[in-house]
Amino acid sequence: MVDASHQAALSGIDLSRGRVAKALAIALVGWIAAANPAGAETMSSALVRAYIGNPDMNQQRAGVRAQDENIPRTTAGWRPQASATGQIGYNYQDFRQLGSRLNGSTAPSSIGLSVTQNLFNGNRTLNSVRQAESGVFGAREDLRNTEQNVLQNGATAYMNVLRDTAVLELRRNNITVLEEQLRQTRDRFNVGEVTRTDVAQAESSLANSRSEYFVAQANLQNSVANFRQIIGVEPTRLEPARTIEALLPKNMNSAVALALEEHPAIQAVLHAVDQAELQVKLVEGELAPSVNIVGSVQRETDYQGIRNSTLINGQVVGQISVPIYTGGEVYARVRQAKETLAQTRLQADLQRDSIRATVVSAYGQLDSSKAVIQSAKAAVKAAEIALDGIREEAKVGQRTTFDVLFAQQTLLNTRVSLVTAQRDRVVASYNVMAAIGKLSVANLSLSVAEYDPTIHFEQVKDKWIGLRTPDGR
Repeated sequence: MVDASHQAALSGIDLSRGRVAKALAIALVGWIAAANPAGAETMSSALVRAYIGNPDMNQQRAGVRAQDENIPRTTAGWRPQASATGQIGYNYQDFRQLGSRLNGSTAPSSIGLSVTQNLFNGNRTLNSVRQAESGVFGAREDLRNTEQNVLQNGATAYMNVLRDTAVLELRRNNITVLEEQLRQTRDRFNVGEVTRTDVAQAESSLANSRSEYFVAQANLQNSVANFRQIIGVEPTRLEPARTIEALLPKNMNSAVALALEEHPAIQAVLHAVDQAELQVKLVEGELAPSVNIVGSVQRETDYQGIRNSTLINGQVVGQISVPIYTGGEVYARVRQAKETLAQTRLQADLQRDSIRATVVSAYGQLDSSKAVIQSAKAAVKAAEIALDGIREEAKVGQRTTFDVLFAQQTLLNTRVSLVTAQRDRVVASYNVMAAIGKLSVANLSLSVAEYDPTIHFEQVKDKWIGLRTPDGR
């Protein structure tokens, strides 16, 4: 039978269950309740922060803007090229003939203007413009892919903080439970009910629980640091987050087909194939004739040392340049460009295979997390039933206090597993969305103005002159 002191100890354990229940409520939903809902952070607000302020996003946007400038660079080949020259100097002459002598000094000067307009260059300008356009489109797809990665990493960081905070709370509660267990075991050892071995077991369990707590604390610190790196602020009062499975295709085959058609990584490499094809044409264009028209005007004073003389000369000429042989260097670059094109096409095939594998893997993780949640819920329910049964048996002396507290620790461990599984399900849903290439602020309906790369493109594509960027730098 259980004595009065033992019964009192069991009652104390039973009273501590309120804290366990509180931790469980946090764990079962995988969320941390907001202390101040008005100032709480939600998954949507965190992703908006990342979309606006993440350095990776902003540097990629700057890269797209830099790529836009290749359009006016290449279209410059269609425009006239003008240059002005000027010179001034000193000239001294001493001319003698048949006893006569003419000497003196002058300050000859000249100014000139030359304008060159290309008429034909083997379509190199046309192909350069097309290549630049493909580069811009590819940069935009890279930006879309970066957006996906940032949003995916942001969602993962958000859920990691929620999970690790819940796990830390459960570990902290476990320490309290085991401290009570150790106290009871020592009390029973003092009255001769248990041996020193029982005390050592209780001490070992407590020490191990504290070790797990410190590990959980370190995991949370790491997750907080990652959250700060991706989102841009410290995580405070995080609200519940749900999966986005409603936005996903109905089955894996549909997801694979959608990914192969729309994923930005695939679209980017296809634009790279276009660039490689145009590079072949660009190099081949170097073997074609080049036709220019050149107009020039020049004004010279003190011409040929004749004081106060002026010469004005203007001309318009047509020029044609036909490459005959350049030592084989251009031919080698043509062959090289063709090999690069073949390589880029193979890279496109590799990218498709990679995306396909990523979609299948992400869908598998999502399905697995659902199954794990069901198993974890069943494990928690069974552990609760077992704990209640052991408690009742302890009241009639069929179980020891150690048995009761060990069952309580087992329940806590199953709750930790459930917390992890629920986090995995939310993260897996975002992973699938990213794998099919549809993870974006538009598809997530986030309350933020979407960055439009075409605005800067339209601002610079037809610029003929100017050093300042559209934003005034």
